[in-house]
Amino acid sequence: MKMMRRIIVGIDGVPFHLLQHYANNNVMPYFKSLLVDGMLTEMHSSIPEISSVSWSSIITGDNPGEHGIYGFTDMLPGTYTTSFPNFINLKTTPFWNKQEKEQHAIINVPSTYPAKPLNGFMVSGFVALELEKALYPQSYLSKLQKMDYQIDVDSSKAHKSTSLFLEDLFYTLEKRIELYRYLWKKQHWDTFMLVFTGSDRLEHFLWNAYENKDHEYHEQFLQYFRRIDEIIGEISQQLTEDDSLIMVSDHGMEQIKVNVNINTYLQEQGFIQLGNKPEKKYRNMQPETQAFAMEPARIYLHKNKRFPKGTVSSDQEKKIVDDLVEALSSLTYNGKKVIRKVCKRDDIYHGPFVENAPDLVLLPNSGFSLRGGIGKQQLFEDPDIIVGMHTQQDAFLYVHGKENKDLIPRQPTVEDVVPILNGLQKR
Repeated sequence: MKMMRRIIVGIDGVPFHLLQHYANNNVMPYFKSLLVDGMLTEMHSSIPEISSVSWSSIITGDNPGEHGIYGFTDMLPGTYTTSFPNFINLKTTPFWNKQEKEQHAIINVPSTYPAKPLNGFMVSGFVALELEKALYPQSYLSKLQKMDYQIDVDSSKAHKSTSLFLEDLFYTLEKRIELYRYLWKKQHWDTFMLVFTGSDRLEHFLWNAYENKDHEYHEQFLQYFRRIDEIIGEISQQLTEDDSLIMVSDHGMEQIKVNVNINTYLQEQGFIQLGNKPEKKYRNMQPETQAFAMEPARIYLHKNKRFPKGTVSSDQEKKIVDDLVEALSSLTYNGKKVIRKVCKRDDIYHGPFVENAPDLVLLPNSGFSLRGGIGKQQLFEDPDIIVGMHTQQDAFLYVHGKENKDLIPRQPTVEDVVPILNGLQKR
């Protein structure tokens, strides 16, 4: 049995149709050349289609009910206090810790902060607060500081100046490339994983620049993907015949038509009862509250066994869930249904941590960006500076080598990436 090196390239937030479009129109000619000897297909993201959930499934091969990550935010047990789960909260093991005899270089994978020991090198992706804690081993710290390595784009700049945001976007990309090139040659590795996350930031703020050729920043949008493509070409040219290459995104993206405040709707429908202290946010909910939403449209029953003021008992759950499904399925905007599908917990999650999962997760129809903030006055709001929204059904998966077609399920999901990697390793 041959032991091959494995290369995984992630391009955060890139939908299948964008990649296919840019390949066909020679914006990404190097990627187009890989299609001659490889398989490109749509891949379903996690539910919800959030990077922290999706990347956790990509690196473990596990369902959220197994790895325990359900969103960027959660509530501390027995409280209404919002917390931000990180790598410490991941309940299962990423693939690189299952292969301890192999060496790994892991660059910029989201939700891997703080970095944990592994056989090799890791620098965490967003959300990483300190470079020192994002890095393993610490012996690389001075090198990364010297090259001015950037963990993430400073998205706050987009709220001040698009030009400043783009300048930072491209600078961060070049630092990512500089580190990849350094480690590719410096360190022996069996698995090399490199994730570009600036694509997600670019699409969130400038998706309209992708769709509109006359947009002021259309050329910069193209330029970013041309640069990614150059690195794809650079990597592919360094592969040997025994190496394998996988490329993935964690979710798709599309234009926001309208923002929808789900908790406002739940309040209108009588599922949420609020007190007179809006600054308390979730703590402002009254015991009569039956259900509420957290970002992005995860619905939790206000259970007496889970929340301090919760009053929903076990024998009430089914009726409340049925009432929620009916109400949410009926939500419309200008005659169009807002919700494509209301997913019930036990239909989408399995594993030992299902009890921590939301009771329902909403998947929107095209253009409806579902928000989970509480205390909003308006049910529907026009898009703000964020114009691109995540989509669940059109992430992408590329596997090099036509002979590997049988490793790809008919409808792959983010949970299939690790099994595919394992299958490649055995060939």
